[in-house]
Amino acid sequence: MLSQTADYALRAVVALGSGQCGPMTTQQIAAQTRVPAGYLSKVLQALARAGLVEGQRGSGGGFVLARPVLGITVLDVINAVDPLQRIERCPLGRPDHEHRMCALHRRLDLGIAVMEQVYGQTTIDELLDDSDPVRSLCEVAGDPGRGVDRH
Repeated sequence: MLSQTADYALRAVVALGSGQCGPMTTQQIAAQTRVPAGYLSKVLQALARAGLVEGQRGSGGGFVLARPVLGITVLDVINAVDPLQRIERCPLGRPDHEHRMCALHRRLDLGIAVMEQVYGQTTIDELLDDSDPVRSLCEVAGDPGRGVDRH
């Protein structure tokens, strides 16, 4: 499962990549993604530190993507705010597992590795270009039944 922070970050990046003209304010992104503005502000700061978004000050300012949607992966966004944690040693600290993890923890780590691979191969552009009419990451303002459409 992804953390709420990672989910919010993905919603924000999808909203910014959805073809809106110009920068979007925190309030605009919050309204479109249904993310609390205060929390979103912290998420956007983390995304900016990671070089995924840029903030533009002044009249007409707001946030924009720092890179094209083709160059941003789901894993980039997740790692910017709440990186996936691989299991490197027994979480229980058992001495008999010091040099080798048990089958359970090896299997759990394999699952995390698969998620990392899938997320690393999925670009934001792919999420926006998905032909599935159901768009659950965020809504277009004024039309709650319709999802993000950047076309």
